[in-house]
Amino acid sequence: MTSPALRQRGESALGAIAVLALGLYALFIVVPVIMSAWKSLTDENPLLAHAKFVGVSNYTDMLHDDALTASLTFTLVTALTVTLVANVAGIGFAMLLNKTSLSFRMMRTVAFLPQVLSGVIVGFVWRYILAQDGILNHLLLSAGIIGRPITWLGSPHLAMFSVGLVAAWVLTGFTTVVHLAALQSVPVELYQAATVDGAGRWQRFRQITLPMVAPGTTISVTISLITTLKLYDIIAALTSGGPANSTQSTALYIVNLAFTDDRFGYASAVAMLLLVVSAAIALSVTGLLRRREVDL
Repeated sequence: MTSPALRQRGESALGAIAVLALGLYALFIVVPVIMSAWKSLTDENPLLAHAKFVGVSNYTDMLHDDALTASLTFTLVTALTVTLVANVAGIGFAMLLNKTSLSFRMMRTVAFLPQVLSGVIVGFVWRYILAQDGILNHLLLSAGIIGRPITWLGSPHLAMFSVGLVAAWVLTGFTTVVHLAALQSVPVELYQAATVDGAGRWQRFRQITLPMVAPGTTISVTISLITTLKLYDIIAALTSGGPANSTQSTALYIVNLAFTDDRFGYASAVAMLLLVVSAAIALSVTGLLRRREVDL
């Protein structure tokens, strides 16, 4: 078989795979978004036989929805905080694990484990750890750090802190791997030359490490933000949005609206709002970090 024939056959196979990928993307992403956008213009309720077209009524109702405002505020604050903590920790762990020995390779695997665990499992495990009679309080009491058990999930501020802690713990595995991959592409000769020129650790980090891992940081920060903005499973298992809805994320609020209050139309409108907010933040942050890559 001639080479041009082989090339044509390979191109045909790639074309078929591309069409299949686009079809799956349209089926599972584009079509549901279009359906949700349409439902957001109706008062659809599974308890009613027919849905009425209400126009932008669902969107105007959001302006007076205090629960939505609270959930959106919590989601945004948590997303920004968790993204910052997870990426700073990820860079730190990546630098510590940037070795080639077998023991360090094993530690990389352990560092990534939280990312591959189910969010529901993570939530339930940490719920047991953070319980008033849980492992964390037992360790702190045994060490004499605290005099009585702390209700980590029983007060709004501590519950919000706990949710952020668990989400950051999970995301740190991902950010560590991304930054580690970026670090391993940095030529060792750059560090050797900088050392010969008298550069200290901070100067090498500032002038070599940060600029070289900047593309990885852009990817890590963007994906971390998107992941946290749609955070649902960990919160559902850890706090169920309590106490007093203080840890109710927007994603959890959407689920409650749709499957507890049976307000499918309004839930779809809130989902469209979350989609727009997430896209705007992701695009803005990506553009900002891309410009930062050039400046560095």
